[in-house]
Amino acid sequence: MRHRLGMALLLLASSSALSAQPPQGMAFITGGEFTMGSDAAYAYPNEKPAHRVRLRPFFLDTHPVTNAAFAKFVEATGYKTVAEHPVDWEQLKKQLPPETAKPPDEMMQPGSLVFRKTPGPVELRDLSQWWVWTPGASWHQPEGPGSSIEGRETHPVVHVAWDDAQAYAKWAGKRLPTEAEWEFAARGGLEGKRYAWGDGEKPDGIFQVNRWTGKFPHENDSADGFTGTSPVGSFPANGYGLFDMGGNVWNWCADLYRADTFALRSGENGVCCDPKGPTTAIGEKPIPGDPSPPMVAGQQRRVMKGGSFLCHPDYCESYRPSARRGTPPDTGSSHAGFRCALDASDE
Repeated sequence: MRHRLGMALLLLASSSALSAQPPQGMAFITGGEFTMGSDAAYAYPNEKPAHRVRLRPFFLDTHPVTNAAFAKFVEATGYKTVAEHPVDWEQLKKQLPPETAKPPDEMMQPGSLVFRKTPGPVELRDLSQWWVWTPGASWHQPEGPGSSIEGRETHPVVHVAWDDAQAYAKWAGKRLPTEAEWEFAARGGLEGKRYAWGDGEKPDGIFQVNRWTGKFPHENDSADGFTGTSPVGSFPANGYGLFDMGGNVWNWCADLYRADTFALRSGENGVCCDPKGPTTAIGEKPIPGDPSPPMVAGQQRRVMKGGSFLCHPDYCESYRPSARRGTPPDTGSSHAGFRCALDASDE
């Protein structure tokens, strides 16, 4: 009886919100029930087990926040991103093993992680081969001093930390999506498919996402048309009219990250309704094969979804809807972006 009443209320909420016009630049996501995660052989361990989730209707930005939009936020507020502040060693060392030595002063200056192609093949388990801490790198100097976003106004903003995304969302009167909302929206109404558009990676031989093409991380043949970020909307929208729900840039979500989130959730009876993620990551047990950066004792990470232009099928097929990664909230990089959500009831 309670189950039927819950479904009736869900349908009522959906039907009443359907008449609402989405705010400019957002799409209305009807909500409903879906299978979150994946038990497929190609899925990473942190995507398992698949489980049923039910969501209320919400709005989601049709594309990641662009450089132009972020520039308006900065102009209006004078906001300085995490990458534009000197590194606070007292805070940083709390996230590192106790024996870690303080880095040289030049490494403590404002900056961010910039991707650099390697001269040739490298050990793919060593991310330091292609990620370079670059003083001066930030959202408006994506490759470091001397670079700019001129001509890239419609590209997604990058080098944003989780706190930066939160600050923008609050200014815009929105919020970050939950991981469950993000995955539901990314699937575009398709149930149990490998990608947001189906099971075939390149239908009719056409790329559906901006990803690495060639041999990662030393050779990118730009077969998809790009070697870095691309203007938002350069690839087909999914069934909900959303662009770049795979590839281009990773998207921050509101949830705390645990590799074992789905395993913990699978112990619940029935359908999980509007999950907001774990309340703490303390006590998380590492899962072999987790693609996220190694966990440090006491460190909290936030969920990122969608993969980026650096993903490659042989290395990181994270442009699948169920793929997920945990990243320290103070970490920005060449492929870290976001988009915003809004409760449908707020309209």
